[in-house]
Amino acid sequence: MRDGVVRGACPHDCPDTCAMLVHVRDGRAVRVQGDPAHPVTQGFLCTKVNRYVERTYHADRLTVPLRRVGPKGEGRFEPATWDQALDDIARRLNAIRSGPDGPQAILPYSYAGTMGLVQGGSMDRRLFHRIGASLLARTICSAAGSEGWRATYGDRLGPTPEEAEHARLVLLWGTNTLTSNPHLWPALRRARKRGARLIAIDPIRTRTAAQCDQWLAIRPGTDAALALAMMHVAFRDGLADLDYLAAHTVGWEALRDRVLDDWSPARAAPTVGLAEGEIEALAAAYATTRPSFIRLNYGLQRHAGGGMAVRVLSLLPAVTGAWRDAGGGATLSVSGAFKPNGAALERPEWVPPGTRTINMVQLGDALTLSDAGVGGPPVKALVVYNSNPGAVAPDLRKVREGLRREDLFTVVLEHFRTDTADYADWVLPATTQLEHWDVHTTYGHLYVTLNRPSIAPVGESLPNAEIFRRLAARMGLDDPAFRDDDVTLIRQALDSAHPWMRGITLERLLEEGWARLDVPRDWRPYADPHPSTPTGKIQIVAPELARLGLDPLPTFIPPAESVEAAPERAAAFPLMLLSPPEHPFMNSTFVNVPALSRAAGEAKLLLHPNEAAVRGIAEGDRVRTFNDRGDFIARAVVTEDVRPGVAVSYGVRWASRSEDGSTVNDTTSQRLSDLGGGASFYDNAVEVEAAAV
Repeated sequence: MRDGVVRGACPHDCPDTCAMLVHVRDGRAVRVQGDPAHPVTQGFLCTKVNRYVERTYHADRLTVPLRRVGPKGEGRFEPATWDQALDDIARRLNAIRSGPDGPQAILPYSYAGTMGLVQGGSMDRRLFHRIGASLLARTICSAAGSEGWRATYGDRLGPTPEEAEHARLVLLWGTNTLTSNPHLWPALRRARKRGARLIAIDPIRTRTAAQCDQWLAIRPGTDAALALAMMHVAFRDGLADLDYLAAHTVGWEALRDRVLDDWSPARAAPTVGLAEGEIEALAAAYATTRPSFIRLNYGLQRHAGGGMAVRVLSLLPAVTGAWRDAGGGATLSVSGAFKPNGAALERPEWVPPGTRTINMVQLGDALTLSDAGVGGPPVKALVVYNSNPGAVAPDLRKVREGLRREDLFTVVLEHFRTDTADYADWVLPATTQLEHWDVHTTYGHLYVTLNRPSIAPVGESLPNAEIFRRLAARMGLDDPAFRDDDVTLIRQALDSAHPWMRGITLERLLEEGWARLDVPRDWRPYADPHPSTPTGKIQIVAPELARLGLDPLPTFIPPAESVEAAPERAAAFPLMLLSPPEHPFMNSTFVNVPALSRAAGEAKLLLHPNEAAVRGIAEGDRVRTFNDRGDFIARAVVTEDVRPGVAVSYGVRWASRSEDGSTVNDTTSQRLSDLGGGASFYDNAVEVEAAAV
């Protein structure tokens, strides 16, 4: 390592995937900044990542392997050597895979603690695939919406910030852009200077909604109903682009008939929670303003009908023809534009036929049921990396019950002693982004970014890929693929035959830091579409959904715990609890950084004044939020920034740092969404009461 400025990439689960510049002095990182030359990063980083140096050198950073010496959950450990750790882990995993339960009793658990292709999913996948461990369905964040989009358009594509600034009407639909996609905001400000109008559609007046021209406070989980009513107006008033529909879609006539028959604004208004006139005005503005851009985000798909909701919203620009325009259309993700060689990294051909898959959303069942909830052996070993399920998984009381099992061998790769690490038999110190190689695609723009290590590993920490490389050797796995170093893995990831990856090589990234995909500068992916769907058209009717027992035509599926779907439950638990990200945190990351923890303050529960009044709750009261799954304690914030019938508590906090050892996720369920087996965090009926002081 040498002093100076080193190019890197933000590793976190955010569409912005910023190009970072790391300033190093005397071998130590002293500052990170956004790359001012990057067209999307534009020289700034978010509140969280600005503190990345503080996080890297945190006093509580793990620097040596730790072996458990106390009861699970107490977080009592003693230091050990890497040889001791790897020898014991290899011995115990080999004993399980060769024992009566077999290798499928081993479960890897990871998600997006880093979005890097190497440290996020390469050597780890090779190891678990080769030994025949259970597969993990990584569905906790985006699966429902991704599958809804895939059934409609195939690959996920859409406008990026570079195109969005040309829009004249922007619908920020279920997205708190300033928190979860901040590098889109400068583009929207430029659009506004050109006369664009910004409308936020969200049950919460977020910091983003407060900056928009209008806030429409819909009921949670009713987004599809609103979109169907907007389509009704477009078809009724002759504002639909029938030429686009006829040329590029299948099934549009059936959609037209459905929305005209069933989804007038008058019919949708009580479902959505808006006035009929508000729906009429929104629909007319959307259908008559060009270019129009919808930024929808993953929060709106975290309920029982989430996949269908994304599917319906995604079709609005097809109905109006907004896909034709530069800056027009809708964006959930643009990850479909990236075609790295994932198979070379992960070696899926090594997966034994018949290997079971366990959905990460249902970890509580997987760890507490004798067949892991899916058939086959119980889970006897859990290897966690790039995630903190003890904080982020739903139905946390059941998850903790499973993690406490004395017969469960748990290994955690981490930077800190998290809620999950406290239950581990071994905790292994992993490097942060400043200490290892990686390469990043993204889901919010069109640039591939290289991450160079800028400092030596802190203490004895090792990159994830190196930990799994060493573990494979200790387990006796001698395939040459387990000896590929991280730079070799980067080369393999970039070795793609797809034309959009043309010209993106390690040598170029070493020289430039980041590179744009080889796609047109006039990026309009669905202007003249040839989508990767079975029909080669935009599928308004998707026959494959019928095979899943779902309506092949866009429809509205109410949240499973709503008054429409479960009136008795809604009577007992009349508030729908939403738990979006706390602004200073990235899911459960950064929770222990002092400056960010102070900025977040103690856990809060936002309630509309009407809801607070009927419960005798005043501003600042200590309140208990509960249902039949669990409860948590927070301070009441009485505000009109949430609509009646809704409670909001920002997450994700660590239970170990919470007043009563519980969090929002003590109340959430393991229920899966309609498509993709996704999580339903925001389909969560609760009640609130004053708590004892």
